[in-house]
Amino acid sequence: MRICAALESFRLPLPQRRTVAAGFPSPFGSATWFGNDAGADALCLAEHVVTATERFLDVNGVRLRVYDAGPPDAPLVILAHGFPELAFSWRHQIPVLAGAGYRVLAPDQRGYGGSSRPDAVEAYDIAALTGDLVGLMDAVGAERAAVVGHDWGAVVAWSTPLLHPDRVAAVAGLSVPPVPRPQTPPTEAFRRIFSGHFFYILYFQQPGVADAEMAADPRRAMLRMLGGMRAPADEATALRMLAPGPEGFIDRLPEPDQLPDWLSPAELDHYAEEFGRTGFTGALNWYRNFDRNWRIMGTPAAETISVPALFVGGTDDPVLNFTRIDRAGEVAKGPYRQVMLDGAGHWIQQERPEDINAELLAFLSQVRWK
Repeated sequence: MRICAALESFRLPLPQRRTVAAGFPSPFGSATWFGNDAGADALCLAEHVVTATERFLDVNGVRLRVYDAGPPDAPLVILAHGFPELAFSWRHQIPVLAGAGYRVLAPDQRGYGGSSRPDAVEAYDIAALTGDLVGLMDAVGAERAAVVGHDWGAVVAWSTPLLHPDRVAAVAGLSVPPVPRPQTPPTEAFRRIFSGHFFYILYFQQPGVADAEMAADPRRAMLRMLGGMRAPADEATALRMLAPGPEGFIDRLPEPDQLPDWLSPAELDHYAEEFGRTGFTGALNWYRNFDRNWRIMGTPAAETISVPALFVGGTDDPVLNFTRIDRAGEVAKGPYRQVMLDGAGHWIQQERPEDINAELLAFLSQVRWK
């Protein structure tokens, strides 16, 4: 879809333009927003005018800040972000999908941004996270939805048709493929595999430690994560990520010489400001439920995924160094498509929006919604 001339500044956030929550910019950018009396803003996309509204929805015991775009009676697509992201990470997908005729809901998931941040670690388990997405469907009167997730959002997306098989019409995961449930609790397996070495998921397990490291300088943390998480450029960099010692996760990531070309200074500032306001504990609590999730997924409502499924990964994504993509067929038993984007890193929907949008539009066009 060719974006109209009004979108030349598409990627710059606009902190002074907001519909509800103070300090939250448009997820679409500066030149794209046109106010109206209803409090929604319009986005020009070629021959379409897309209206997106920031809403707060009470679902599953929490309040979620959600961006709602597209025709209200259209097939529903839910976009679930990863760590450490926000609904903002879907800024390149929301207008395109809505402009193609889908209703799009993109929440700040629990623990993030403008949404609730429960205190209890167990409030972030996979039952709660998938329940939030089903709650969004209920809130807008949708029987089923296509669920699209990135990173941790992909884990939630793949789990939703297993825990709620009647509510999912299709599922797509970016950066994290569907994988079968391991035979042992994940942290037990990680401790065995990385015995004596640093592994960030194990580092995240102890409450307060990674939280403090990241919160000490949110902009530095976000810069290193967004700008430095690619396949290691050399052996020394790879070894540093595994070396025993007191260094934390952010300290081990390389300092980028400059921002990646897909991330503007204003976009980085928005992430830093949001996490500076909320901290990282809610987001990190997702990691602290690995073993609890393993127990929950031992008795799913469905053993496998039967609806159409799509996985898109990047060849330079370091997460795929320890996540197997060759076992997807053990989980996804229905129509399944895998796409690997050459040279793409972990933040794939932000790095390669045109490719991701094209894959999603093609995938969704084949879904049987009834």
